[in-house]
Amino acid sequence: MIYPQLCFKPRLYVLSKHQIEQIHLATLELLERTGVKITHSKALELLDGAGACVDGDRIRIPAWMVEDAINKAPKSVVLGRRNGERSVFLEEDKSWFGPSLDCIDYLDPITDQRRPFTSDDCRITAAVADALPNYSWVMTIGMAADVPAEIADRVIARHALTYCEKPLVFCCKNLNSVRDIYRMAVLIAGGEEPFKQAPTIVHYSEPISPLLHFDLAIDKLMFCVEKGIPLIYYPAPQAGSTSPATFVGTIVQGSAESLSGLVLAQLIRPGAPFIYGAFSTIMDMSTMVFSYGAAEMSLMVAAMSQIAQQYKIPFFGTAGCSDAKFPDPQAATEAAFSCLSSALSGANLVHDSGWLDHGSVVSPSHQVLVNEILYMVKQYMNGMLVNDETLALELIDRVGPGGNYMQEEHTFKHFRDVWYSKLFDRTINANWIEKGAKHLDERLREQTQKIMEHKPSQLHAEVIKELDQMSKHWE
Repeated sequence: MIYPQLCFKPRLYVLSKHQIEQIHLATLELLERTGVKITHSKALELLDGAGACVDGDRIRIPAWMVEDAINKAPKSVVLGRRNGERSVFLEEDKSWFGPSLDCIDYLDPITDQRRPFTSDDCRITAAVADALPNYSWVMTIGMAADVPAEIADRVIARHALTYCEKPLVFCCKNLNSVRDIYRMAVLIAGGEEPFKQAPTIVHYSEPISPLLHFDLAIDKLMFCVEKGIPLIYYPAPQAGSTSPATFVGTIVQGSAESLSGLVLAQLIRPGAPFIYGAFSTIMDMSTMVFSYGAAEMSLMVAAMSQIAQQYKIPFFGTAGCSDAKFPDPQAATEAAFSCLSSALSGANLVHDSGWLDHGSVVSPSHQVLVNEILYMVKQYMNGMLVNDETLALELIDRVGPGGNYMQEEHTFKHFRDVWYSKLFDRTINANWIEKGAKHLDERLREQTQKIMEHKPSQLHAEVIKELDQMSKHWE
């Protein structure tokens, strides 16, 4: 009997096609009836001239404008490594995981002491992300408390570009900052044309929920669109606080906020690379925190991932984070749940792996722990190949009842299909005791310390010299 090659990728669907259509129509209705608030004069002029209803600072966007922008947006956005290699392909249901940004505190993996994040901590966390194979890109990770606030965003971006060779997602305070970070990226890429072929940076910007676009965000959006910098435009609606308490209502509002940015981007330059999404989560009414570990967050991420695939626009997802204070069992549980959910739903650029305490502290140890979880997730997502070789009917018949497969060539050929962790322990208790009886936190600390020794390839001396010159003129 001949069997075809069948390897289905596991999938998760949390919305039906009819529900997606209902949410889409509600989003169009919201933008056309309620609209958004924009005070930026140039943006108002563009939207008014294109057919939006401009009433002071209230902008109502007709459905046809939204759908036109969706159709003009690229179906794929490609990011590149520092050496020009095109390495991250944001399209369809492909998932690429990366760390977090703008943490206030740093959790020392050796002492377990928590303190304010510094620029040197960015050197460590960026190098750790560079070393971890399941992190495909990096973020600016923390807010440096040891340098002047006016230039801290650029100092951090420079460290991330220096100590990690992977694409960088960055956040910054104003137009001067995004302009300077773009100049650094172009210098490292070897010019504007190589940069355009494989952009090494992606800008992350946020409208404010509910339904508000502030001038600085619009300034940065316009600059990114003009320069061809891929743009994540990503609100953070909090169910019950800055968005409706219902999950679907939060999704509708968050989608409207992101899509209104898409409309403006495509008016400025049709085909501008744009990454859609919203960090939709709950306000935990018992603690009042913006939860990063809630199951409802993962549910809403999965729903918006499906909507993005319907729109054929790349999606910015969230996973690998936790409300726990340390990389403990709670952190592992919440990270594993969200990572598997994001992968199964096909979220594209998935961020916040390594974030703890509802987005306030970064932990290199948690980065390493999530990397190990991602090995498991990727193994699961590989699915199973079904053919004559894998069904193994001839082999089973030859071995027969009561036999074993230990010496079979088929076993030698396929036993490496199994993933073996270097962190999690499967030994029997006696062997575990003989090896020192180390608990997971001890093994994690040791593995993290080894990974922290990783050193990415150095930038050329001329590039470093030019970066030094640039930094002298930062405002």
